[in-house]
Amino acid sequence: MEARAVAKYVRKSPRKVRQVVDLIRGAHVDEALNILHYTQKSATLPVEKTLRSAVANMLNNEGASKVDPETLIIKEARVDQGFTFRRFRAASMGRAMRMRRPTCHITIVVAES
Repeated sequence: MEARAVAKYVRKSPRKVRQVVDLIRGAHVDEALNILHYTQKSATLPVEKTLRSAVANMLNNEGASKVDPETLIIKEARVDQGFTFRRFRAASMGRAMRMRRPTCHITIVVAES
């Protein structure tokens, strides 16, 4: 039995979020939450929120009364590139410089070990 959670349009660069997701891929949920708690990167907050959502989805599934939360592992953790916001900022001599604000989609699948 498995459950998944997807966080879409997270206002972080996919490259920076992948650095955090690579730390927890394949780990037990308790261990992954400890790793996320003690990692000092801003991308840990949306990843932790998505992980907790996936665990809650698993526990609320039909037939989930037999599931023990301590036996859950992260089966799949993926970060995909999302839409890039394009903004303009004033530059010297009356010009405009384009700024890119990247987004990403975080997908986490948890399963019983």
